[in-house]
Amino acid sequence: MLPFFSTQRKPGWLAILPQSGQVTLAHVVRDRDSRPEVRLLDSFALENGEHEALQRLRVTRQLKTYACTTLMDNGEYNLTQLDSPPVPEEERKEALRWALKDMVSYPLDSACIDVLDIPIMGMPPGRSAGVLVVSAAEQAVRARVAPFEEARIALDAVDIPELAQRNVAALLEDNNRGLVFLRIDETGLMLTLSFHGELIAVRRGEMNTHQLNGADVGQREHTKERLVLELQRSLDNFDRQYSHIPISKVILASYPRVENLAADLGQNTYVPIQEMDLSEVLDFPAIPELRDTQCQAKNLLAIGAALRSDLVSKVGA
Repeated sequence: MLPFFSTQRKPGWLAILPQSGQVTLAHVVRDRDSRPEVRLLDSFALENGEHEALQRLRVTRQLKTYACTTLMDNGEYNLTQLDSPPVPEEERKEALRWALKDMVSYPLDSACIDVLDIPIMGMPPGRSAGVLVVSAAEQAVRARVAPFEEARIALDAVDIPELAQRNVAALLEDNNRGLVFLRIDETGLMLTLSFHGELIAVRRGEMNTHQLNGADVGQREHTKERLVLELQRSLDNFDRQYSHIPISKVILASYPRVENLAADLGQNTYVPIQEMDLSEVLDFPAIPELRDTQCQAKNLLAIGAALRSDLVSKVGA
C-alpha cells in the first residue's frame, strides 16, 4: 500500500495495534530538523471485541485525520533472506516471487510481496548483494485488514514487527556502526541487526520474560543461560556474515523488566549491553509516562510502527 495524504491529515503516522486484549494507539511526527515526537500514546480495552473498539475509536479519536498503519502478527507472514537476482529492477519482485516457491506453503501468484535491500556499503568485493523478502498469503493480509475495513478505518500501510523494531533501532545507532537490538517480552524475543538505518538480519526465539521472572529458580537460570548462548551465537553469526559492519553495542528492551538482565548478559558478551531509554532520541512532552523505560518497552512496537516515514523502506500489500 502506498501512503496517501489529504490536506486534512495530521502530520506523521498513527499506529493502531489490536493485541493482548486491547488496542494501542501511537502517533509520532518526524521532522528532518528535530527529534521525532510522540504526540499520542494510549491503550483501550477490547471490552466488546475488536470491531466495536475500532469503530468507537474511529469516531472518538477522529482516526480519519491520521495516516494509519498497523502490524502483521507473528505467523501471518514470512521474512526470507535471499541473494538479489541479476535482473532489471522492474523484474526483481517477480524473480524473487519465483525463488520463494519452495519456501512457503501458500500460493505465491496471489501473495503480497515486498523487498528490502541489505546495504552493501563496505561489503567485501565479489560478494553478492542480499535482500530481505517479506511475503504473506493474500488471505492473511485480508484477514489483518478486515477489522479495520469493517470499522471504516482506512489503513495507509501494513508493516511487520521487524521493521517497527528497526525504526527504533535506527535512532539509537552510532555513526557508521551496526546496532544489535534485543527485545524480549512475555511472548518471546526478537533480535535484529541494523546498519545505516536499514534492517540487516533478524533472529527470533521462544524464550520470554515470563520464564525469566518465573517462580522456579531452576527454570529462570536455565532460560537465562539459553538467552546468553543465543545472544553469543547471534553476535558470532553476525560477525561472520557481516564482518564489514562493526557492531558498537547491544540495546536491550525487556518487558516486564528482568532484574539484572543487562548486567548478566554483559558479563558474557564482548559487545557492550545497554538498556533502552528512548528519552535519548525521542521527545514526548505530552506523555510524561514515557519517561518510564518500562512504558517504553511495553509500547515499543506501537511507537516503532508510528516511526515509519517516507525516508525508510515500506512494506506494502
